[in-house]
Amino acid sequence: MNDLLIRPADLSDVPAIVAMLADDPLGASRESTEDLAPYEKAFHRLADDPNQHVIVAESEGRVVGTAQLTIIPGLSRRGATRAVIEAVRVHRDVRGNGLGTRLIQWALDESRRQDCTLVQLTSDTSRTNAHRFYERLGFVSSHVGFKLSL
Repeated sequence: MNDLLIRPADLSDVPAIVAMLADDPLGASRESTEDLAPYEKAFHRLADDPNQHVIVAESEGRVVGTAQLTIIPGLSRRGATRAVIEAVRVHRDVRGNGLGTRLIQWALDESRRQDCTLVQLTSDTSRTNAHRFYERLGFVSSHVGFKLSL
């Protein structure tokens, strides 16, 4: 993957991003590649917010990875700005080639550039391989997360 380009996503990348989000056991039950309108609407909202960064990794003209980085200014931790990494996906055809690490490294570099003092992420409890991946990159399992569907 010597020709890899990590760049901001654009609207034309949405189908490839959604396909990667849907291509796992959890995503298959909550994502749909049939109707892209909700994703396109969400993409416009994200693109209009300077604290949102949706990126894609492109190789040989094909989107093979994606991630979202959110910058959150805050008052806690002495007014710290934190970053949240979400929706990290690597196309099944290129897994195991270090692309996930490169996506996370991009997010960490951008977080530093944005003067963040903390980077956090969540991973579904069933994603044990992802947990090992994040721990290898230095992330520590330090909190218990909660969700409430609205």
